[in-house]
Amino acid sequence: MRILGIDPGYAIVGYGVVSYDGYNFKPLGYGAITTPADMVFHRRLSTIYNDMLSIIDTYSPECVGIEKLFFTNNHKTGIDVAQARGVILLALSQRDIPIYEYTPLQIKQAITGYGQAEKHQVMEMTRNFLKLKCVPKPDDTADALAVAICHGHFSNTINTNLR
Repeated sequence: MRILGIDPGYAIVGYGVVSYDGYNFKPLGYGAITTPADMVFHRRLSTIYNDMLSIIDTYSPECVGIEKLFFTNNHKTGIDVAQARGVILLALSQRDIPIYEYTPLQIKQAITGYGQAEKHQVMEMTRNFLKLKCVPKPDDTADALAVAICHGHFSNTINTNLR
């Protein structure tokens, strides 16, 4: 199974593509879509959308795991991230790719076995799962790979499909 993991954002969208055979994960590609802070917001959304289509076309994922939004104190940032997440979901939907969403707690649980794990623990376990020499940067990329691994672990008990 070829899984695309996405950590949504509007300044940085992390993505990671892995193959999973039911036992082992293999990294196929990863990186980040970035938009400059001085870019008009609707242009940032357009860049994210177009780059996401390019990633989809390059890697041909069979399914996508995406992190659910978690609102903290800054609701304006949350709203902007939600808009970016919307254009990502639109791109995926237009390519008819099954979409599954996971909470940060589910991702941490799938990667470390502990839902309250710290960020560095998740990143190190992601590196270990994929047999990488170092944790991918930026952090959003490592987070996206963790989402892809999470989906692989949950793929036998799917009930979070947004399709």
